[in-house]
Amino acid sequence: MTDLFAPLQSLKQGDWFKLICGASFQHLPAVRSLTLAYTLAGADCIDVAADPAVIAAAQAGLQVAKSLAKDAQKRGFDYKGNSPFLMVSLNDGEDPHFRKAEFNPTECPTDCPRPCERICPAQAIVFNNIKEDFSGVVSEKCYGCGRCIPVCPYDRIYTSSTVTTPGAIAPLVMSTGVDAVEIHTQVGRLAEFEQLWQAISPWVDQLKLLAISCPDGEGMTDYLRALYDLIAPLKGALIWQTDGRPMSGDIGDGTTIAAVKLGQKVLAAKLPGYVQLAGGTNSYTVAKLKAMGLLKEAGGQGVGGRGEEFFPLLPAPCPPSSIAGVAYGSYARVLLSPILEQLENKEVSNTNVKATVRLEEDDILLWQAVELAHSLVSQIKSQQER
Repeated sequence: MTDLFAPLQSLKQGDWFKLICGASFQHLPAVRSLTLAYTLAGADCIDVAADPAVIAAAQAGLQVAKSLAKDAQKRGFDYKGNSPFLMVSLNDGEDPHFRKAEFNPTECPTDCPRPCERICPAQAIVFNNIKEDFSGVVSEKCYGCGRCIPVCPYDRIYTSSTVTTPGAIAPLVMSTGVDAVEIHTQVGRLAEFEQLWQAISPWVDQLKLLAISCPDGEGMTDYLRALYDLIAPLKGALIWQTDGRPMSGDIGDGTTIAAVKLGQKVLAAKLPGYVQLAGGTNSYTVAKLKAMGLLKEAGGQGVGGRGEEFFPLLPAPCPPSSIAGVAYGSYARVLLSPILEQLENKEVSNTNVKATVRLEEDDILLWQAVELAHSLVSQIKSQQER
């Protein structure tokens, strides 16, 4: 069972780190490996697709991490065997996080330079894959960033989206024992949000955490207040995720600015709960927050807020002037992509072995992955080590 104290304490301290595997990312070996590496590196939360197979892959990664706790400590990583929260993402309507690219490769001209293949950060677009005898979009790897769409010279790429069917998905997902749920919404979808909320409400009391992710828009703060009035009171912690520039953190340092600006806007609204950045976050984010004085100082005390009377283990929210944490998606995944690619190549070379190569089975690649993950996690965790 997840140690309740550690992740919530990180929220209170203002050094919360969340890994976003991707709301539509369903490549099971990668989910398992990412979960394992970032857990050993000290992540507080792992956010995955609301798919039982994906959830099971993440849970497998968490279990392996527990068995490697002592090894991690010997190597200087501050992981004590406390599992991060396992979170699933749901949506109340159309959302770019819940889409996938599609195209018919037989319609592609043979002389096309294939810019879609080069630009895809997930390596989800392939042509003439020898191992699988396949061309097109590898659906389980695509997480819907959409970068391939505008670069196609022939305008042949489109997207298909998945919208949560509340009555069907809620029992299926909530029965898997997840710790947290994140709801992706947009301004003006109060009725749709309420429908989804009613579907998951029978399980809400068992959750440790609820996150609400919303991009900027006219009337956003009023919309968020309306959402709070709908869901209050909560027994678990509440996070407002500021989705600045979705799925763009690996493009360049400047993408984090939108996330920081939106974080400031939500902080100014002084809503109950915590504010956590996402959408364009990368290696520049924590430095930007520090420079702007938006991270909580080490040793500072939180300010109490609504919710504690319902859940005595819930830590006090951070002061309204502080960002409680940062979530990393595309940047965190791309950071480890060279390691994951090497694992896949090992599967290709071991043609006589049908079992996939798992990260923990290659000691060198495992700790290289953890070191890379730790280089990102430690940026915000170092706030409390001063």
